[in-house]
Amino acid sequence: MTDWPPGGSDPLLDALQSDHLPDTGHADMAGLLRDRRLGRVALVSSFGAESAALLHFVTRILPGVPVLFLDTGRHFPETLAYRDALAARLGLNLVILRPDPALIGAEDADGRLHARDPNMCCTLRKTFPLADALAGFDTWISGRKRYQATTRAALPAIERDGAHLKVNPLAFWSEADVAACFDRHALPRHPLVGRGYASIGCAPCTRPVRPDEDPRAGRWADTPDKTECGIHLGPDGRFARARPRPDSPH
Repeated sequence: MTDWPPGGSDPLLDALQSDHLPDTGHADMAGLLRDRRLGRVALVSSFGAESAALLHFVTRILPGVPVLFLDTGRHFPETLAYRDALAARLGLNLVILRPDPALIGAEDADGRLHARDPNMCCTLRKTFPLADALAGFDTWISGRKRYQATTRAALPAIERDGAHLKVNPLAFWSEADVAACFDRHALPRHPLVGRGYASIGCAPCTRPVRPDEDPRAGRWADTPDKTECGIHLGPDGRFARARPRPDSPH
């Protein structure tokens, strides 16, 4: 899976879609997640507003699946407490990823990189650590859903993400489906949800949303052109590290 795309076709992706996702009305997500052709699988979670639904759904199907959490060093304290509570409640195999402290020290010494260059801040704190961790896996699972934003309206349930497969098990769920999952399984809500946070990322770049806004409007609200943190690549995407600066040992 390191030399994709081979001739512009993807027989593995086509086969998985044919077997488990012939159309949106016949999506066998459990069968897809258990398919051995996915290889080594990890789940990536932000422990945000709706994360408990994904974590419960997937770990009932794949007990013990590694759950990767990107500890950027800029999370709300409530998110870290929620992460620990959910990990204990659901018996998660939690793996905490952190950015390179030397790189952060060199590039964000004053802690204001998020204001100067939010894309670079996400790259250092999220993309690079996740790229390193995913080198040990063939497939990763995300919690993205179509209803979250117009930019996700055509989100597929399974896709290519660089050399990896990526599964979005809740892609076709509605907001009501997520709420029903929380209610059915008595899942705790993130403590910031009650304060108007519909999508929760790092504290400096997240605000509450208004009732007329889409759930992700509070993310990078001061940077209108930025809608994603950068960990979600396109089919021919690659995680590419910038070359070290001449005066940097890293």
